[in-house]
Amino acid sequence: MHIRMIQTGAAMPLDLTRINAVISDMDGVLWRGDHVLPQVVEFFNFLRRENIPFALATNNSGKHPLTYVKRLTEIGIPNVEPWQIITSGTATASYLQSKYPSGVPIYMVGMPGLGDVLTEAGFVMEEEDAVAVVSGIDFNFTYEKALKATHLIRSGAAFVGTNGDLTFPNPAGLSPGAGSILAMIEAATDVKPTVIGKPEKAMFEVAVSRLDTDPAHCLMIGDRLNTDISGGKNAGLNTAFVLTGVHTSDDADRLKIRPDETYSGLGHLLSTWQNA
Repeated sequence: MHIRMIQTGAAMPLDLTRINAVISDMDGVLWRGDHVLPQVVEFFNFLRRENIPFALATNNSGKHPLTYVKRLTEIGIPNVEPWQIITSGTATASYLQSKYPSGVPIYMVGMPGLGDVLTEAGFVMEEEDAVAVVSGIDFNFTYEKALKATHLIRSGAAFVGTNGDLTFPNPAGLSPGAGSILAMIEAATDVKPTVIGKPEKAMFEVAVSRLDTDPAHCLMIGDRLNTDISGGKNAGLNTAFVLTGVHTSDDADRLKIRPDETYSGLGHLLSTWQNA
């Protein structure tokens, strides 16, 4: 398969020998649904042999990091630590910790996994006197939840969104995402949320901080141009676009988003890196 390398217009292509840390998306890069993509295990074995630290980032706020640790172990990537899993929920918790003291009440619109992450970060899931409304994907979203969130925000509570994805794919087609819920609450309150997940800088800053690296030497790997690649570039990271997920090379032209390099998948990136 011939892959057209797409560059940003810089004088030199992506220099993989300068990379000392990796942030990777998961769905569309490591797996698609239940299908593990080729040479994923070999790629992470290479990172470990070369002592290149990595983090795995996802806009999914509904699952606890331990859920991802378990799946990674099942597919042959054991011993990943929970701190290496950065969901839009854990990034949101980090943001809230920078703004509020432990023990303050938060009203959450979201799945139990998000509630667990916020509770572990020291916050109390309570509507009364909530200092912030945190909204993520919620498969049990109701008008009553929207009503409570609206009243709290109109009364002065901060409005924070885990991510702005309007939709997400499933076997039946596209389903409403966390961004659709944010849009409804924003329409009812006339308040724009502070959004944490990709492509916003906050999530990448959390990952770079945990990896104790410099963005100029960190590589973001993703399959979505408008979140993984655009966000990585805006945060100052090097970007590797893989064609195993949502977007294609033609989408880069259509969206006018230029990754530093494009690869057919992690196997292609691995072989290129090994020969660098």
